[in-house]
Amino acid sequence: MNDPTVATRPAGTGDTGARGGGPAARPAPEAPIPPITEADQKAAHVRPGDRIFRGLATGSGVFIVVLIGAIGLFLLLQAIPSLLLDNVNFVTSREWSTGDVNDLRFGILDLLLVTVVSSALALVIAMPIALGIALFLTQYAPRRLARPFAYVIDLLAAVPSIIFGLWGLLVLGPVLTPIGQWLTDNLGWTGLFAKGNVSIELGGTIFTAGIVLAVMILPIITAVSREVFDRTPPMHIEGALALGATKWEVVRTTVLPFGKAGYVSASMLGLGRALGETIALTIILSSTIEHFGWSLFDGGATFASKIALAAPEFNDPKSAGAYVAAGLVLFVLTFVVNALARGVVAGRKEYE
Repeated sequence: MNDPTVATRPAGTGDTGARGGGPAARPAPEAPIPPITEADQKAAHVRPGDRIFRGLATGSGVFIVVLIGAIGLFLLLQAIPSLLLDNVNFVTSREWSTGDVNDLRFGILDLLLVTVVSSALALVIAMPIALGIALFLTQYAPRRLARPFAYVIDLLAAVPSIIFGLWGLLVLGPVLTPIGQWLTDNLGWTGLFAKGNVSIELGGTIFTAGIVLAVMILPIITAVSREVFDRTPPMHIEGALALGATKWEVVRTTVLPFGKAGYVSASMLGLGRALGETIALTIILSSTIEHFGWSLFDGGATFASKIALAAPEFNDPKSAGAYVAAGLVLFVLTFVVNALARGVVAGRKEYE
């Protein structure tokens, strides 16, 4: 009694297919998301706010590069006429006489030596102290003490240079007099601590200037070193402690290797700061002494202090050009030091 009007369904296509158990219930696959093309990326930046911000950011970067180049070009153009009239060797001469524009005689050897020696002395004093402070704040001091102590160190950078100069001349100089006398009597044979061309009692020596510079660059080296040491991966420290290392061994095997490049870079930045210091050294150093005799108890003048003292007398462009030439050497010197500091950190993934 089969009714031919009743349609029969194929085998395997029961109610389960309609209820979602079979292939008929599977949803159709979604269309693939088209890739973002370059045209779409450009269209996303057509908003005025994005274009204005991008233009300001790009303009700021280009401006600083152009400004540095303009300063260097200005110094070079102003210095060339005087350099052509110089009657002595500009690099090796110790003579400095710019009063007669028809007989210019100026060399930078003494200025270069005093600048480098005083800055190097400051770096030798400041580097170990800054290292100790940075390690203490990041590895030993409790958090409630480290933060305010770091603020106090950073505040040294806000003290005006003239205050450091007066403090070095009136306070530090007399305090260092017996120390300088002892060094002269016991280590004078080295030449570095020999009796200088100015009286130790006056305090206007490279020795005093170097200590003042060390205090001035201490905040820079400490701040950068502290940030670098604080970024040491905690897993490295915890792993060393788990292996039974002492606190000093943790610092020696994990913290210092990780932050060595940053510490050296911070020291180079501090050196660049010391090379260009003007007011403090103008007050401290006995700049009437012309020739540097390789003793820390000599007087003299740095590039910056020499230019600052003679600035009111820049009446003739040819005489002024001699000091501009000295400023050009200082500009190149500080630029090279800062470039070296950047090169020490460049390429290290832990600082990127």
